[in-house]
Amino acid sequence: MENTQDIKQFSNTREERARAILEIGNPETLDEFTYLVPSQSSDRKYRVTHIDAYSCECEDFKRRCQGKNLYCKHIKAIILFQRIKQKYEVKPELEQEIELIIDTPQKDLCPECNSENLMKSGIRKTKIGTKQRYECRNCHKRFVLSPIKNIKGNTKLVCLAMDCYYRGLSYRDISHQFNQFYGLKISHVTIREWVLRFSRVMEKYSKTIQPQIKGVWNADETLVLTKRGKNKQNTNFDYVWNVMDNKSKFLLASECSGRSRSSKDAQKVMEEAYKQNGKIPFQIIVDGYAGYQDGVRKTFRNWGNERKVKFTSIKGHRKEINNNAIESHHSHQKEFQKVRRGITNVQEYQDGFKVFHNFVRKNARQGLTPADKVGVGINGNAWETMLLQSIKHQNSRDLTGEEKMTITP
Repeated sequence: MENTQDIKQFSNTREERARAILEIGNPETLDEFTYLVPSQSSDRKYRVTHIDAYSCECEDFKRRCQGKNLYCKHIKAIILFQRIKQKYEVKPELEQEIELIIDTPQKDLCPECNSENLMKSGIRKTKIGTKQRYECRNCHKRFVLSPIKNIKGNTKLVCLAMDCYYRGLSYRDISHQFNQFYGLKISHVTIREWVLRFSRVMEKYSKTIQPQIKGVWNADETLVLTKRGKNKQNTNFDYVWNVMDNKSKFLLASECSGRSRSSKDAQKVMEEAYKQNGKIPFQIIVDGYAGYQDGVRKTFRNWGNERKVKFTSIKGHRKEINNNAIESHHSHQKEFQKVRRGITNVQEYQDGFKVFHNFVRKNARQGLTPADKVGVGINGNAWETMLLQSIKHQNSRDLTGEEKMTITP
């Protein structure tokens, strides 16, 4: 009977041969469960099957591996190939996002003079661990490389805070979680600043991603409770306008108009949806508010012989057509806002909730995000991907005033 040392040696040998097989050529996929793996020394190909367990038609598997929970070199080649494929096969527009497995920028540059002439200069102890400190040989500035500068934490903590918030926890609940599980005393005010700041940044980046949907849009407005006092009519609600693709539920625009509800506000949200999508829809379904018709006309020049969009109001036609897609979204949004009992920065929260709805939250039936359905989905940790890509996009522009952030290039 072979001892453990021999089994380990055989396993390492087979893994080396599996790598050599992949250098010759990639396995051929016959169907969902069957592969053809090229031989290492001849033109022959071996059939590998994986349903509940792996099996191979080679002699090594039949004599030494079968029934012993061991794999031959052909099975190991399939496992290794799938690992590499899962790690590197990403969409062209997302090919740079593989770097998100680390918490440092792609290039190590001095934040002061952008020089690459750096040297290590001790470490910095923080509550979340030690960080390597660097010194620039040109300007002698000392710094810690991080995608997000001058915050108490790192990208993972920021993303965790945003995910918890948009899934329904309050700022104080998130602060308590950080203290309980990480030993970090981060104020709820700090977490609020993270959520507001990076919701704005991510929404600006998300507007550069065009799904190009040429189908049916649903549009509707809803009321959001605010904390900025009552108006003359003794109400403390703001209007939020949303436009959504009917089939994929991708949210194209989410705009707050304050306490105004006019055709100009309807036109603004239509223009934002048109900019986001890049294509004119076939049909727009709205409720009974008459201002939508004027907004659609002015946005798409939808009159006379130039009529391009089929405008449909459900008023008087609720049996034939409905606006359920956007109304379902409003119900989720109201659940999120109900816990807050009123918010002040309505547009910032709408921006963050739009990113969460489109790129993060998956539906229960298919396990897909709306972005996945329209071909602009994000692999891996969606919050991290959106955050770091947003910072890169923001950092590539000349920032002034309120938008300026201290970020490592």
